[in-house]
Amino acid sequence: MAIILGIESSCDDTSAAIIKDGILLSNIIANQSVHEFYGGVIPELASRAHLQNIVPVVSMAIKTAEITKNEISAIAFTRGPGLLGSLLVGVSFAKGFAKALNIPMVEVNHLQGHILAHFLDEKNKQNPHPEFPFLCLLVSGGHTQMVVVKDYMNFEIIGKTVDDAAGEAFDKCAKVIGLPYPGGPVIDKLAKEGNASAFAFAHPVVGGLDYSFSGLKTSFLYFIRDRIAQNPDFIEQNKADLCASLQNAIIRILLKNLIKASEMTEIKEIAISGGVSANSGLRNAIVDEGKIKNWKVYLPQLKFTTDNAAMIAITGYFKYLNNKTCGYDIIPSARI
Repeated sequence: MAIILGIESSCDDTSAAIIKDGILLSNIIANQSVHEFYGGVIPELASRAHLQNIVPVVSMAIKTAEITKNEISAIAFTRGPGLLGSLLVGVSFAKGFAKALNIPMVEVNHLQGHILAHFLDEKNKQNPHPEFPFLCLLVSGGHTQMVVVKDYMNFEIIGKTVDDAAGEAFDKCAKVIGLPYPGGPVIDKLAKEGNASAFAFAHPVVGGLDYSFSGLKTSFLYFIRDRIAQNPDFIEQNKADLCASLQNAIIRILLKNLIKASEMTEIKEIAISGGVSANSGLRNAIVDEGKIKNWKVYLPQLKFTTDNAAMIAITGYFKYLNNKTCGYDIIPSARI
């Protein structure tokens, strides 16, 4: 029997989860609404909030799982990538907890956690799992990657963004038209009321399976600037169409390389993960494309798309079973 406590503190959400023999027993998340006022995450405020939240969040996770701390086999924690101050809180807590209980620690790459969230099972509910090897399109606020997943411990990045991430494009373009942070969910909501073909924006092209979104952001910014010069009320009069057209452009960029990657690798097991995988337009587009390409598509549950400790715990569980533990000299890394 293996019981893993997972800790996630890479950005602005403090989360703790308990997994027992691969089954999720609890997943507690404390959000930080303070960043909405600033239109983005403020690292210093995030790390301070983690300090306040981590003990009660871990306590609640253990209580909800109906176990005692002495039953825990190992503690898994996010080592990176992420905000260094935020990561320091989680790593420091993990060291103290492990030392106090004399249990091993397991370091987890946050991005691998997003991918392996597809293997989370809950009490009385087994979710569909991709078969190896599978292609995973990882899309979040800070990362956009195309990954071939060969097994639980073997990942190959075959494409990545050369500049901005897809989620960053959503949030920054949302800010241009006066939408609140985070902008991605708001754009998704408004896009359902708009015409995705109303406006056209740049689709940057880079080599291989890599992505670029900075050109799209610039195209959107200049388009808005020029239209406002002609009509000061342009944004308010066209907000839904702007959101639908922007979302469609981002989805088309993402799908183009996913289709290419599937053809190159001959892999038809397709998964998406990360915060942007909650976008309804992207989910629908991949399902529709899957019907055409004869893909077997795996969409993560919405509650496991954003940062959470369940994905860290399940990744830690697989690493623990493979004796992939680490020592007390481990340090967090903002970039891995």
